[in-house]
Amino acid sequence: MMKKYSFLNYLSLLLLLGFMGSISSCQKDNYDAPKTKFTGHLVYKGTPIQIKNNGLDVNKEGFSAVYFELWQDGFGKSAPIDVYLNQDGSFSALLFNGEYKLIIPPGQGPFLSIANTETGSDTIPLSLNGNKEMDIEVLPYYMVDKADFTVGTDSVVSAAASVSKIITDNRAKDIEYVGLYVNRTSFVDEDNNIAFKTIQGADIADLSNITLSAKIPKDISGGNIGIADQNYFFARVGVKIAGVDDMIFSDIVKVELK
Repeated sequence: MMKKYSFLNYLSLLLLLGFMGSISSCQKDNYDAPKTKFTGHLVYKGTPIQIKNNGLDVNKEGFSAVYFELWQDGFGKSAPIDVYLNQDGSFSALLFNGEYKLIIPPGQGPFLSIANTETGSDTIPLSLNGNKEMDIEVLPYYMVDKADFTVGTDSVVSAAASVSKIITDNRAKDIEYVGLYVNRTSFVDEDNNIAFKTIQGADIADLSNITLSAKIPKDISGGNIGIADQNYFFARVGVKIAGVDDMIFSDIVKVELK
């Protein structure tokens, strides 16, 4: 009887420990959802960096292919939180309060990271204790300073653009091409357009005076442009930098057919 009683006690203890472990596990899994909002823009001297939409959420804001990483010590995590940028350079993330390290991975975007004065590296310390809005300064290779658009009676959209070369030291890169892009929606880039025109960088004589024209097709998805389908479009100018995947763009402008 003594051995049987000890075995039952041992079994009961195992069941009790298992039950307590299950409760503890449930408690760990029932954390409140993150509520702290971290927002801002990637900017150059206060001007947002205009980039490409990659179509992850075309029904809402649309995210770009460019992102930065947030690392947080503890919580048993070894992977970063990726925060994707909207095509206007803005971002928004819901996070827990705490201490983070913000890093822009090498090769992300048409720009270079700027060394943080506190860390002496491209790692930016981020402390969250409630909602926070913060712009992240970067150093672009080029900026589109101006892009003016006009529309002719023959559905030709023309652009007059001015581009500045920002990085001029040994990190500088050439322009591969400059493009004018027109689309039916406000998501406009080299992959999202109904009309475009490019000029090779070697053919640009003056970065402050770049002109491009693209004709909107007469028929798109069975509709007659300007009559039965749509009489307004969206345009922007983009710069493709040699050796850099991501283009930098001008603001998106709504244009109307005459």
